[in-house]
Amino acid sequence: MQTTIPWRKLHGHAMPLLVIGMLTWSTSSFAMPGLPVSSSGQPADTILVQKQVNTKKHKIRLYPNANHQVLFFNASGEEGRVYQLFLFNLEGKLVKQANIRNKETTVLNNMGKGNYLYEVFSDDERLENGQVIVR
Repeated sequence: MQTTIPWRKLHGHAMPLLVIGMLTWSTSSFAMPGLPVSSSGQPADTILVQKQVNTKKHKIRLYPNANHQVLFFNASGEEGRVYQLFLFNLEGKLVKQANIRNKETTVLNNMGKGNYLYEVFSDDERLENGQVIVR
């Protein structure tokens, strides 16, 4: 004897399996077009930015490009302000420095793999600090 299950009940039971299958597929390793790939199948270079916001008057953005090859530094806030970015290695040595004016963007490239600490200042006031990880 064959039992027919109403679509409503079937849909309710099948949906979790569908979601689990999608999650399993999306977490498997695959290469994105245009990204360099290591021997493990993961992107070779990745830039991660973790930040701690100290002020809400100024909008500071530190973010990688789509290929994770360079880091952009952008700031906006008060007209006429100059923003300084200082990037240090974990030994405390200054690795890069960038100065921009309000609503400008600059590019930081040729960053070696490793962990870095950064601070953003304007008029001797620390506006933001955080960590940059290049893998």
